Amino acid sequence: VQLVESGGGSVQAGGSLRLSCAASGITNHGYCMAWFRQGPGNAREGVAQIDADGNTVYADSVKGRFIISRDGAENTVSLQMNSLKPEDTAMYYCAADRMACLRSSVQIEAYNYWGQGTQVTVS
Repeated sequence: VQLVESGGGSVQAGGSLRLSCAASGITNHGYCMAWFRQGPGNAREGVAQIDADGNTVYADSVKGRFIISRDGAENTVSLQMNSLKPEDTAMYYCAADRMACLRSSVQIEAYNYWGQGTQVTVS
């Protein structure tokens, strides 16, 4: 299983970025996919997750600003990030697991497959 993130970078506050995660070695359909982030000195936290039917869960801190989506045909999951704030600065990780979406929140212990991360810096 391989998850490869892309799309990170530096942006000014109020700007937007779109992250993508390409999945291989798994069938995207049927897997719960998620984005996590880890800021400097902080623990890794869940940002958003999406199940096979497109149902989504978001952390309170990003609701109304971030949108998670998936393309089963392309085996990709994306995170559109709008109205970015300096506190959104973090390494962003893609994650996947078959059963994780049974939980009502985005929980790190529920995910078994992880990407290497992509850096997002908001100034």
